[in-house]
Amino acid sequence: MLHKLKKIDFTIVLILISFMVISTLLLYSATRYNHSEVFDPVKLTVIYIISLTAFFVTTLLDYRVLAKIWYYLYGIGIFLLVAVYFFGARINGARGWFKLPFGLDFQPVELVKIILIISLAAFMARNKGETLGLTQDVLPILLLGILPIGLVVIQPDLGNAIILGVILLGMIWIGNIRWTHGVIGGGLIVGFAYLFLYLFKLYHDPLKEFLVAKGISTHWMPRILTLIDPSAATNDAKYHVDNAIRAIGSGSLLGESYLQGTSIHSGFIPVAYTDSIFVVVGEEFGFVGSSILLLMYFVLIYRMILISLYCNNYTGSYMIIGIVSMLVYQVFQNVGMMIGIMPLTGITLPFISYGGTSLLINMVAMGLVMSVRLHDDKLLDEE
Repeated sequence: MLHKLKKIDFTIVLILISFMVISTLLLYSATRYNHSEVFDPVKLTVIYIISLTAFFVTTLLDYRVLAKIWYYLYGIGIFLLVAVYFFGARINGARGWFKLPFGLDFQPVELVKIILIISLAAFMARNKGETLGLTQDVLPILLLGILPIGLVVIQPDLGNAIILGVILLGMIWIGNIRWTHGVIGGGLIVGFAYLFLYLFKLYHDPLKEFLVAKGISTHWMPRILTLIDPSAATNDAKYHVDNAIRAIGSGSLLGESYLQGTSIHSGFIPVAYTDSIFVVVGEEFGFVGSSILLLMYFVLIYRMILISLYCNNYTGSYMIIGIVSMLVYQVFQNVGMMIGIMPLTGITLPFISYGGTSLLINMVAMGLVMSVRLHDDKLLDEE
């Protein structure tokens, strides 16, 4: 046991603890004058303790055990997504949460992200790095991914559905897909995306009327329209993005200093403690503070990729690639939507934004990464 504990990547542990400290400081600033009830030191401490415990427990758990029961885990994930659609609570236009005792919420899709990564990694590892065949590998992998994606889309939760899609694409690409299949698949994705955006822009109003008439939520439509055609979007739809860009720009090089963010404390930035937490960084710590935070993410991802490269077990390597795909996209999406290059979605900034379920699942994901390092007996120590 001690021999394995010595293999813990303490750089990753230090970064995760640093994220918790940074998150606490930012949450205090973001809620100082608005939503002050959100910042509860006792509740935050409990969340951090639970998350750290989950990280170390997952670290000590042999990831290969989870890989062996992936089909059971996958079934549980699908069951949760079906159950939340019928019995879940509707928050921000999407029926994707279970209300738990003590005022806690549980979002099953967060857990499904980890389950999908484990399932795909276990399934793909059977091929032992050989080129993926179309019928025996690629199509089953796509089916494993498309089912949960479809269930999340109908909630509707477009943001998390895209994350599941990114996990699927990232893992299947690293899983050694034939370049011809990759080119064809990439062309279909680009073509479908272009057609969707074109038709969305052209028939936005009739589509909205149809969905409203059918009682289907349309809360995601203004967000897409804001990105592809800002001039056609309503002022309400542009309000969040415009104010976020203005606040980040006002931070300049060094920021307005901690607790002095004018836009944040004046209430011009909606949900600054969750989706818009990066705005707090940009306004109060400027370009330098934002760059340091992004550099920390870079180092975290770099250390994870190193573990994947030195791992001699395909299951472990694929798991880490799935987690890397998930985190990289979430960071890019969250920061991108705050500076106007990505559509506005409910994607949080990993380890920083307020949200117990998100933090817990991300820490479990990092625990899986560390489990790969600890339990791969052939892991090289040359890094």
